[in-house]
Amino acid sequence: MTPNAASASSAPSRRSFLASTAVATAAVAGGMPLLAACGGSDSGSREGTTSGKKADKMLPTYVASTVAQPDLPSKNGSAAGYTNKVDLAALATSVPDKLGTGASFKIMSPFWGTPPKAGCAYYTALDAAAGTKVTWQNQDGNTYGQKLGAVLASSDIPDMVVVPSWELVGKISNAVSAKFMDLGPYLAGDKVKKYPNLAAIPSDSWRMGIFGGALRGIPMPTASATFNPAYYRKDIFDKKGYKVPTSPDEFMSWAKEATSAKAKVYACADMSWAAFNIFGVRSSGTLGWNIGSDGKLTYRIEQPEYLEALEWVRKLFDAGVVHPDDKARSGDAGQRFTAGQILMYNMDMSQWYGKTAEQAASNPDFEIEAMDYFGADGGDPQLWASQPANIWSLIRKGASKETVENALAAANFAAAPPNTKERMSVDYGVEGTHYTVKDGVPVKNDLGNSEVINAWVMLAAPAPYFAHPDYPDIARKQVEWEQRMGAFMKKTSTYGMNIVEPTRYANLSSQFEQLEIDYVRGNKKLSDVQAAISTWKSSGGDKLRDWYKKLIDKNGSGN
Repeated sequence: MTPNAASASSAPSRRSFLASTAVATAAVAGGMPLLAACGGSDSGSREGTTSGKKADKMLPTYVASTVAQPDLPSKNGSAAGYTNKVDLAALATSVPDKLGTGASFKIMSPFWGTPPKAGCAYYTALDAAAGTKVTWQNQDGNTYGQKLGAVLASSDIPDMVVVPSWELVGKISNAVSAKFMDLGPYLAGDKVKKYPNLAAIPSDSWRMGIFGGALRGIPMPTASATFNPAYYRKDIFDKKGYKVPTSPDEFMSWAKEATSAKAKVYACADMSWAAFNIFGVRSSGTLGWNIGSDGKLTYRIEQPEYLEALEWVRKLFDAGVVHPDDKARSGDAGQRFTAGQILMYNMDMSQWYGKTAEQAASNPDFEIEAMDYFGADGGDPQLWASQPANIWSLIRKGASKETVENALAAANFAAAPPNTKERMSVDYGVEGTHYTVKDGVPVKNDLGNSEVINAWVMLAAPAPYFAHPDYPDIARKQVEWEQRMGAFMKKTSTYGMNIVEPTRYANLSSQFEQLEIDYVRGNKKLSDVQAAISTWKSSGGDKLRDWYKKLIDKNGSGN
């Protein structure tokens, strides 16, 4: 089930995008692109990855949940969908017995917004239901990496810590293996059956929780067919008679037709993320490496399609079809989209529901859809699978057995599947206190919108799904779009591997995000990008390729 609060706004970079949408993604189990898990120990003791038979021995036994079956099962790597009306009075129970003992423990987690006060009605209710007593140490999600680094460098580490993938840079990656315990004795094999909701997390997601040769992270699963959609204003398209583009050339023709600077209406925002999907460019970070049909291992910036995608986006800027504020990277593209100032923009899957719910009262004609991706030649696209997990909760080394069991009890409760009492409690809180039921649909009140936000949802999650009781058709559209796009998806050679790169390469690719931003806006030349690629190779890229080649030879390919 998805809370009624609208999702986060758009953002100007991948890192801030991930931070701004992590909570919305957790709520809808949609997913987001993974930034690199860079860094590690140059000693070689913690860098690298663990996969194959060695990893399989560490994993919990997978036992699919049977308490609530989806109406739309996962297909082609998509999330599942729950679209039928839910009888809130007859919700299933996924945690029949309280697994917590009530012993207190501390959790540090990123938080976007204003955290509720300790002892609030939401925290009290969840503790009572799970048998736990959590002291939340919520930290500003926008600066979480700084706090996380400082805490992990100290001797005062909370009992449980949430670590997002985009913070796994520099020394933090090394610290994860050094400071958090091996959960194998509690979860490996059939031991996980004590926690049925954790047992129902897919094995691919659990494999991403292996750090430093041990199972340390409780994962938040994501669908592999998770891509940033190119959203368009269907209501305006229908009114104007626009056809949804099916090739890069058609996109440019439509964009010129739809743009009217005099009327302050522009076709789109910065479409770089869409371009990477259209031209088949792999993600940044560890997923950017792949062995091609020619047997050569290359990084994303070495793909010919990388420059082709950037050149196409630059043509959109040069044609004047991108909103001036998007060119200046100011304001909120999502707000320009709902105001009708732009007709298409890129964002994560949560926006489909979030914008629909946000505009329902003030703009009843508003309708959002996602464009099906096409290839560079107008044919089928080449899309690349996302990693199956990107946020983990970890338990500090030295924690008592009682603390570990209470932390696992909290994670098991947080991982409850949709259409269960536990999921309702996590996502909506207490009926009458945090939400009311209107026409059979839970609707948050002001207290719910201020208290029932990103805390418990960060500890763990069930297998990826979409469920919006107030807008079930949106859940259906989300799943069907992922299923259509997933049919054109491939996995890179590093798929499903939680890879820690050597520290000496941690900042090797850091300049490319800003360079991409500058080039498409006309502030850098193509020769600047080509020179940066050459410098990347000579400054360590070729040596990093050798490192990855040995890693893949040793562990096997992810595809």
